Amino acid sequence: MDRFDRAILRELAAEARISVTELARRVGLSKSPVQARLKKLEETGVIQGYRALLDPIRLGLAHVAFVEVRMIDTREATLAKFNAAIARIPEIEQAHLIAGNFDYLLKVRTADMPSYRQVLAEKVSVLPGVASTSTFVAMEAIKDEAVTDVT
Repeated sequence: MDRFDRAILRELAAEARISVTELARRVGLSKSPVQARLKKLEETGVIQGYRALLDPIRLGLAHVAFVEVRMIDTREATLAKFNAAIARIPEIEQAHLIAGNFDYLLKVRTADMPSYRQVLAEKVSVLPGVASTSTFVAMEAIKDEAVTDVT
């Protein structure tokens, strides 16, 4: 990746709906090389897709809980079953395998506490391999941004 690729990524991270013509103007290349670079960045997986950023608060999804999950065991088969199961739960916004005192950290977004309790009881706690969970409720998001720095 050179400086032009990075410039393209910076512009797209800030404004993904920009036209190729305008993108080319901003990065200082003609349209054809920018299109070729975009295609290469998409094919190599640097650009994974294009999405609209939705405001969860305006969508009625203001409740955020972080859930520590401890597993019964951490054998690969158990983790694989758990990973496949969490992928099917839309309320789980993020899931990370952790090196530490617990095994997974989940970010769960729901409308309110009763909705969260239902997700925890009916979806998270019954996942394959779960030994225990511990919940931390976020009071306010101070910083919540997508990756935009490609220096």
